[in-house]
Amino acid sequence: MGVHDAPQWLSHAFGRSCLAAGATAGQDEIDAIAGDLLDRWTEPERHFHNVRHLTDVLRRVEELAEETHEPDLVRLAAWYHGAVFDSAEGTTYAGRGGEDELASAALAREQLTSLGVPAASADRVAYLVTALRRHNPDPDDFDCAVLCDADLAVLAAEPQRYKAYLEDVRAEYAHLPVEAFVRARIRILERLTERPRLFVSPLGAAWEEPARQNTAAELHRLRKELARLEAQRPVPEAGGTTDGEPVHRADGPDA
Repeated sequence: MGVHDAPQWLSHAFGRSCLAAGATAGQDEIDAIAGDLLDRWTEPERHFHNVRHLTDVLRRVEELAEETHEPDLVRLAAWYHGAVFDSAEGTTYAGRGGEDELASAALAREQLTSLGVPAASADRVAYLVTALRRHNPDPDDFDCAVLCDADLAVLAAEPQRYKAYLEDVRAEYAHLPVEAFVRARIRILERLTERPRLFVSPLGAAWEEPARQNTAAELHRLRKELARLEAQRPVPEAGGTTDGEPVHRADGPDA
């Protein structure tokens, strides 16, 4: 998807949020920043973290907006939360899934202040973006809770949409070997399922049960797949390795 395929209302929505946040720049300057962001969100290597994801997060923010204190800052944080993205093997599955929250937050601070948004508001947007690194917001920070819940809402998607989400994520990291991807995805899901709550905002709590069902089913499937991959490895002589890596046998129970 290219920039010109993005819904026209998106750039107008960005402009409204900027003005509500105190931007003093002219419309042309605001439009230029909106165009830059859409260029980023429509980069060809993005299969999931793309404009559709951006619009989904913005839509979810609107569903939860009544719980926010500064809804336009939350909307701006949604725009920036995945603005900087890198799916390279060395950075993607260090546990951050490709989105570089720190770089995205720095971009938000730079661009918003250039538009005349007060420094305190730009800093707040940057803080909300960096909070997505852990998706574990302070429940008393309602704006942060809403943004985190909106970003994770895809986990509660109906089964066919969840399946499409998984296919898009795999396509985004197609350059990763299957086993590396499976292991990384398992780590991410295990961290999520260990949390007492996936969704922190009161309205977002309605997504908890379907999200738990989806992630539990995916984790079960991936563990079976990993066991199968491990069982297919060549067995070396005692104490040996295959291709320089330790061999791990999967003798777990049938599932």
